[in-house]
Formats: sequence, C-alpha cells, structure tokens
Amino acid sequence: MTENDGRVAGLLLAAGGGRRLGGRPKALLEHRGRPLVEYAAGVLRDAGCTRVHVVLGAAADAVRERADLPGCVLVDNPRWEEGMGSSLRAGLESLRGTGAGAALVSLVDQPGIGPEATARLLAAHRSPATLAAASYEGKRGHPVLLGADHWAGIAATATGDQGARAYLRAHADAITLVECADVARPYDIDTAADLARYLQ
Repeated sequence: MTENDGRVAGLLLAAGGGRRLGGRPKALLEHRGRPLVEYAAGVLRDAGCTRVHVVLGAAADAVRERADLPGCVLVDNPRWEEGMGSSLRAGLESLRGTGAGAALVSLVDQPGIGPEATARLLAAHRSPATLAAASYEGKRGHPVLLGADHWAGIAATATGDQGARAYLRAHADAITLVECADVARPYDIDTAADLARYLQ
C-alpha cells in the first residue's frame, strides 16, 4: 500500500451504455474472461486505493449480478444517459462524509491503463488541494486525481460528456502532470473495431 492509503478513494465511472457499441454497456464487456468493470476496479485496488466507489448506470442490475466487486461501494446514477458529467457528480457526492481527501477517477473503458500508472498518480497526492492527471508524452489524459477542495467546483461544471474537463482547463496551472506513456496506453473502447483490437 502507498502512504496515501485511506486518504485517496478510487472512483470508477462505469455507467455508459455503449451507444457506439450497439448499446452494449461498457461495464459488461468481456476482458480476460470477466466483465471489464472487475478489471478496472481491481486496477484501483492494486494501485493502493482501499476505498473504491463504482458508478453504475446502464444495465446496473446485470452488472451487480455478473460482476464480482468485493469491497466496492456501488453507486447508482439514474441520470447516466445525460453523460459522464452526471456520473462524476454522483460519484463525488457518494464520497462526501467518507473522510477521503481526494478521488482518483478512472474510466471503465481504458484497460490499457493498469496499476503501475494509476499508482504513480496516487503518489502525486499531497493535500485536498491537489489536482493531478496522467499525461502521455506531455498530453493530459486519464486517470485524474481530484482533491476534495475542488469537488464542489467540479460538480458545478460537470455536464454532458465533459466530466471534469472544463474545470481542469480553467485550473490548468494548478495541475501536476504525471507522465505515464512508458507504462500505459490511454485508448478508449468506443467502437466495434476497438473491441476487436484491444479486448480478448
């Protein structure tokens, strides 16, 4: 475990309906013989997050039935169709009162980002004022680490599929970039071609 153990919560956004995948919920896509949401939650745990909240939306009942997510807090987002912003708001709200000083936010459809890159980002946590993001050859990407001091501002600007993007853009000077291109590949699973290319 890292020295940040207990102070940084993992927040996995796994509510998407896979519109460009013919309506196949991303959480239930198969990766290494198991639902992708299991792998993604495991990455957060393996990186050092002992508290992991998983935001569900599309096919939430099926995810609960099929996925093995021991110790995870499952958060329902009934407004998941509005986009990632609603899931981020739901996830941050679920962390209020837990004592977490930051949220390490990852996306369920990025299996090329594993525990090593995620642990690097976790290690960037300094205080509730921390903002950090993985970068790939200098370009900001996921996951992101959002100190609790920023949660209200992020929730106020997280709309549609923007997530924290608008807030991070407005606070670019405060973001610590953590280079991860040597240990991770930041692709998304968005299309049938992506499925064939990246998932087994």
